[in-house]
Amino acid sequence: MKAIVLSCFFALALAAPQQQFEQRLPPVAIVRDERVDNGDGNFNYAFAAENGIETEVAGSPGSVGQSNMQGFYLLPREDGSFARVNFVANENGFQPEGDNIPAVPEHVFELLRIAEEQRASGVQFDDQGFRIN
Repeated sequence: MKAIVLSCFFALALAAPQQQFEQRLPPVAIVRDERVDNGDGNFNYAFAAENGIETEVAGSPGSVGQSNMQGFYLLPREDGSFARVNFVANENGFQPEGDNIPAVPEHVFELLRIAEEQRASGVQFDDQGFRIN
């Protein structure tokens, strides 16, 4: 009986109109694609598409094993203009700047202060956020 029911569901899925599951976007031409990797941790890349989406990034080895990066990206807004986000990513994390990025709420700084106090006193958490000591 289970095999018959499963066969009916399978047949129904195959008979469903396929275009409702496909949303095709028009192809977008890439107008710029430049990449350089020096093999020593230094790199840069630039990418641009004909629809205005663009990014440029330069990177170098960081002081504690991370990649330090800086650059920008452009993303389309609903009104047809583009939002530019300049950023730095390093041992201090991802630091975006742009007129479209909201200000950090004041309570976030208090939470960061509490987290730093916990780290300094040896408090640790597991990968699910539970305190382990």
